[in-house]
Amino acid sequence: MSKLRLLVTLTMATTAIWSVAATASASSGSSTKCTGTLDSGKYRKLTVPAGATCDGSDARIRVRRGVSVAPGATFVLGTEDLASANTGKIRGGVEANEPASLQIHFAHVNGGLVVRGGSGYFSAIEDNTIRGGAKVKGYSGVWLGFIRNRVHGNVTLARNVMDDPDANEYVTNTIFGDLVCHRNSPAPQVGDSQGDANDVSGRKIGQCAGL
Repeated sequence: MSKLRLLVTLTMATTAIWSVAATASASSGSSTKCTGTLDSGKYRKLTVPAGATCDGSDARIRVRRGVSVAPGATFVLGTEDLASANTGKIRGGVEANEPASLQIHFAHVNGGLVVRGGSGYFSAIEDNTIRGGAKVKGYSGVWLGFIRNRVHGNVTLARNVMDDPDANEYVTNTIFGDLVCHRNSPAPQVGDSQGDANDVSGRKIGQCAGL
């Protein structure tokens, strides 16, 4: 998807400007703060401090106790162009409170994924296996995508307000539960993703009823 590749490029350029030389290295300690490049390896818990960027575009990781993203922070794991569909496993889930951007690709997330609020250029949750459901609520920016994920549990995508009329692409997901969408602007759509309808074992509710 050319538009998303452009967004990724612009975001990575911004990351390069602000991330200086800090690096998060694998550790068996309690919690690792990531404020720059994320190294491949094993982590007990990953936290991205407020306003920081954790760039794991090229990382392969295993996390035992979850990923936490603080207000104004950016967490990136993988890219949509990966040839190998495996960026690792995150146990304990992913929780982002008021993030600037959350970009997760080709990961196995056990414990659910939650995004509460936030505002930034864009966020993308793509090609992941998520156990424990997913919620993205109240995010604002230019573009948001929830695409090609396999989710065990309910998915709620609500009150996400984007500037791009082609945003809020919620397609090609396989969901073992309900898909609930309401008060998103623009309304959820296929956009330029050329995606397929969502395969949902439960109910499609609200704006995603026909998607």
